[in-house]
Amino acid sequence: MVIVTVKPSRINAGPAPEMSDHEWLLQEASKIAAGLAETLAPLCEVVVHDLTNPEHAIIQIENNLSGRSVGDGATELGLARMADPSFPDIIANYANAFADGRPAKSTSIGLRDKSGRFVAAICINMDLSYLKAIGGYLNALTQLKPNGNTVRESLSGARQDSLNDKILAFSARKNRDPRSLTSDERRELLQMLADEGELDRRGAADQIGTMIGVSRSNVYYYLKGEKAKRA
Repeated sequence: MVIVTVKPSRINAGPAPEMSDHEWLLQEASKIAAGLAETLAPLCEVVVHDLTNPEHAIIQIENNLSGRSVGDGATELGLARMADPSFPDIIANYANAFADGRPAKSTSIGLRDKSGRFVAAICINMDLSYLKAIGGYLNALTQLKPNGNTVRESLSGARQDSLNDKILAFSARKNRDPRSLTSDERRELLQMLADEGELDRRGAADQIGTMIGVSRSNVYYYLKGEKAKRA
């Protein structure tokens, strides 16, 4: 039994003349796996499977979190994919677990040859244990409790709340966070607020700048640019 070991290539080159279509496909899958692993390290394992060799399917493991080795056999999902040509090409974000019990989120991508047969797979396994721990800390940190009396406290005035609501509503219509608005969107927002008189009150420019991530002087710069465009 021959185990094909593929080394990820960093050179943008076509297949060598002596390479079979299958070897070329595994080489390309290897490069994708290496790139994904570098991007998602250290919480994500990326595995390349050669489904034509089920007993020794694993040909590459990046960021090894599962303790498996090159030459190990296919998983149950890999075997199911090999047996069923109608198996989905992509199964994304399904619940999984490592051998030691750590929870994982997995995605399996099947690769077919020209005849439509599954011959390889790229599997992505993300370790959720660390992320769940961080989530628990954040949940505890942001936990709120009643203040114990009937007095409702506000840390901002009614007009400040109104201005914040307008900025958030505008950003939502653009499918953005206020700080990720483009320059043109900032100008549009500021002109809208100016037309509604929001910039006439004291401290408005500072409040707007804080919300959209620019300085007070930039608020007026954007507004000036919008006025020049309209002139």
